[in-house]
Amino acid sequence: MFVTGHASAGKVALVAVGLACLPAADSFGFSPSVGGFSRTSHASLRSLGTSGLSRGRVGVLVGVRMMSEEEEPLVKKPKPTLDKVNFPADIKGMSIEQLKKLSDELRWEVIEAVSQTGGHLSSSLGVVELTVALHHVFDTPTDKLVWDVAHQAYPHKMLTGRRDRFPSLRQWGGLSGFTKRKESEYDCFGAGHSSTSISAALGMSVGKELTDQPVNNCIAIIGDGAITGGMAYEAINHAGYLHQRMIVILNENGQVSLPTGTPTAAGVQPVGALSGTTSRMLASRQFQDAREVAKRVSKLLPSDLQRIARKVDEFGRGFVSGEEGAVLFEELGFYYLGPIDGHDLDNLIPILEELRDSKSTKPVLLHVKTEKGYGYTPALKASDRMHGVGKFNVATGKQAAPAKPGPDTYTKTFANTLCELARVDPTVCGITAAMPGGTGMDHFGKFFPKRTFDVGIAEQHAVTFAAGMAVEGLKPFCAIYSTFLQRGYDQVVHDAVLQKLPVRFILDRAGLVGNDGPTHHGCFDLAYMGCLPGIVIMAPSDEIELMRMLRTAHEIDDMPSVVRYPRGSGYGAEGLQKVFGYDLPEGRVPTPAEVSSVPIGQGRIMRNADPSAKKKVAILSIGGRLVESLRAAKLIEGEDGLGEIGVTVADARFMKPLDTDLISDLASDHDAIITVEEGSIGGVGGQGGRY
Repeated sequence: MFVTGHASAGKVALVAVGLACLPAADSFGFSPSVGGFSRTSHASLRSLGTSGLSRGRVGVLVGVRMMSEEEEPLVKKPKPTLDKVNFPADIKGMSIEQLKKLSDELRWEVIEAVSQTGGHLSSSLGVVELTVALHHVFDTPTDKLVWDVAHQAYPHKMLTGRRDRFPSLRQWGGLSGFTKRKESEYDCFGAGHSSTSISAALGMSVGKELTDQPVNNCIAIIGDGAITGGMAYEAINHAGYLHQRMIVILNENGQVSLPTGTPTAAGVQPVGALSGTTSRMLASRQFQDAREVAKRVSKLLPSDLQRIARKVDEFGRGFVSGEEGAVLFEELGFYYLGPIDGHDLDNLIPILEELRDSKSTKPVLLHVKTEKGYGYTPALKASDRMHGVGKFNVATGKQAAPAKPGPDTYTKTFANTLCELARVDPTVCGITAAMPGGTGMDHFGKFFPKRTFDVGIAEQHAVTFAAGMAVEGLKPFCAIYSTFLQRGYDQVVHDAVLQKLPVRFILDRAGLVGNDGPTHHGCFDLAYMGCLPGIVIMAPSDEIELMRMLRTAHEIDDMPSVVRYPRGSGYGAEGLQKVFGYDLPEGRVPTPAEVSSVPIGQGRIMRNADPSAKKKVAILSIGGRLVESLRAAKLIEGEDGLGEIGVTVADARFMKPLDTDLISDLASDHDAIITVEEGSIGGVGGQGGRY
């Protein structure tokens, strides 16, 4: 925790209380809890009064399945080959057949481990053979493997000395769900976001060259989702310009967005042209023709790359160059090889060996095709391929639903409200950056596909695309995780704020998000958005407030606006009445059509201090920590309300513009003001202090 503030004679003391969230820190100042770094689940609080709330001790992940006492414990498959492997050196001498056995055992180890902890499953299952081949062929950690995105690195972690730590995956003090430099020397670069691997690997390759290292093998493994990000093409362009030796492995599995297949203005096909181009290229030519093309084109390449091309042809996987998918990379200075079967070790290993031993200084792009969830039938049948899962039954893949359905998540509340706004206003549009499921845009797309836009992992484009829509009088709602909007910050400043274009930024996963860790915590948006002029920033404390603030954003047509809200569920009717004192005559949460907007810049008093108290303190909360503020007030005053310190609790609602009248009233009638927020230094505490 951090506490900052000042006090001087004759003036009220303003104290800011928040979460000191620095990317380099493992500890964010909270006590560890079972299941890792968690925020209080609003759903679990719906029937409790403030005296029954326990700070940060309730799990957050919706859909996490707890094994019942009646279930039999998991019986793991024997893994004699994997049991002999502690580090990559242990697989160097293995034959192809042994490596195939290792791959099978490693795949089941991933399935069994994730079934007990939850995590990213199918991405890792799709790269098992590729991971085994890379560690067999290359000399890691001297040779560099950069995974993009690194949630597919579970097999890599198991082969690099961390298999025994998987019960701690994504938990406090345990293994990160992504590569992490301080966790292992084999994790040369962290990648919790996307599209960074080629830039990083290129920098490493230049570093090896300038420091005269005898071997220079730097490999970026990038998915077809990650390569939709513009930064990947910037790096490809630069690598080709430098003629710098490096290897880019493009892992195409056709699962670009989460989930792929959301109805949008472009249909249901994956975002971006690459996947579609490759499919058309392969479907439009007979296999024999592709091999003949490979033989002809290979003559144009240096001798070592001709050998690689022949290897591809020998294994019957095709080598395509100068055709649709390849021409882009070749025009940018890369040699293009593929596509090849990423699950075929007989094919992968000889080609990787040729690339390793090549004396060429040209960058190479090896295009492999894999299947997300490969080898696990429940994942292959699931609409999202079991991308991110809670605990599950290995035999069926089933994740048990909660015993009693709880209140809607904030994400669902947003989606339902956006649908209601779009129902009456044809100018409302929704934008997501490859996260339709995570942001609720998949639900919006079912009803308004022509007004739903998934731009891929391209937040910069998403922001400016939304700004262009606003120019033409549309009302774009740009729904992006708080942590991912950081990638489009220049566009927020230059293209939306400075031009006063009314883009509505919807920041899901604001605050602490749980097990995904530091790369995904939404800790900085209040600070990085709050310093901008001419923008409205709102943070709801409950689901009714979220619906109302979305209406407010819809009505703002002369500047950008922000609505930020946490991961997790609302409180439901019972919780709203008991915790916040709502009067709900029908005993239900109102629908989006039944709520009104919130006046801009207007906070609210939630609890007044005992007027007889000797000292009075005001707690000014914003966003999802209002419950804890109310509980703290009750504890300080005591159950009987006869404590020496009286506590007022106010909900700021807006960080910009601040309700300065509310703050002035609190300052005039209280000895101190404490601000409570879920974010870094520079949020409401900083704004209030400057006022």
